[in-house]
Amino acid sequence: MIQRRKSKQIQIGNVKIGADAPISVQSMTNTDTRDVKSTLKQIRDMADCGCDLVRLAILNPDAANAVKEIKKHSPIPLIADIHFDYRLALKCIENGIDGLRINPGNIGKEENIKKVINAAKTNNIPIRIGINAGSLEKDIELEDIPLYEKMVKSALRHIKILEDNDFNNIKISLKSSDVYTTIQAYRLIAEKVDYPLHLGVTEAGTYTSGIIKSSVGLGTLLAEGIGDTIRVSLTDSPIEEVRAGIMILKSLGLKQKGINFISCPTCGRTQIDLIKLANEVEKRLENIDKPITVAVMGCAVNGPGEAKHADYGIAGGIKEGYIFKKGQIIERLSEDKLLDRFINLIQTENL
Repeated sequence: MIQRRKSKQIQIGNVKIGADAPISVQSMTNTDTRDVKSTLKQIRDMADCGCDLVRLAILNPDAANAVKEIKKHSPIPLIADIHFDYRLALKCIENGIDGLRINPGNIGKEENIKKVINAAKTNNIPIRIGINAGSLEKDIELEDIPLYEKMVKSALRHIKILEDNDFNNIKISLKSSDVYTTIQAYRLIAEKVDYPLHLGVTEAGTYTSGIIKSSVGLGTLLAEGIGDTIRVSLTDSPIEEVRAGIMILKSLGLKQKGINFISCPTCGRTQIDLIKLANEVEKRLENIDKPITVAVMGCAVNGPGEAKHADYGIAGGIKEGYIFKKGQIIERLSEDKLLDRFINLIQTENL
């Protein structure tokens, strides 16, 4: 069992983060925040897939004003992503935002920083300090130290600004597009502070490369007990980011809700269209919330044995297949009847 790093606990809306709270999955809308209808549809779709928190890009006053209406109807807490303009942060707080992603050192004069901090403090709004490897302060960038140390140094500088103003409702992220740099930065900051950490490999890439980079980076840290929220950054739909994040957590036993899906690789023994069958089973069982394990195995030689721990499983034969529960075969059916019968069995017992 993974021993989680001990951290402070904060709360964004109704979602607790850090300490013994479950690790939450976050994503970001890619709609125009000013388009309330489209933004809310995407948020609802993300929430239906298991997203716990969603971040909105606040590029201008109209986007900040749209937060008020989005907040009224959003099923999950909202975080405003703000750069440079402190007035946008103040307007989002006024309009009911649940959290801020903002670097206090990047929003100008000290008096403006204080305005944001005081408003966040009054309304109990957490602030995430978000450090990106590609946008560090110039003086830190020029230092002759490893990049991950520069990232941590930048984070500590921004943390000090908040702490000097008696504010510690903080979450931290340190993201790089380089997986190893990301891992090293989080390991180091985890030793220096006890604030909750938001994990991510930034600009990870398109669907396949992005999932692989994020799985290696986030998976390594999570296995070490580091991380309290995660985002898988993909050049793809936010829905896919959420699905990937949930799968990463499930693979480490850090999330119990929903199906744990396993399937074997194809080989010369496979006499059934395993790839099509596995994809269809996974797709048709997306709405199951119960923490059950479902296996789709290619042959009867190893299937029920290798997947005997599964709650439900299929083992392929020659144009036919076997349905098994906990390693025991309960039915033998032709390939054309196998899928519908298997889905019906699981849905009947678990919906």
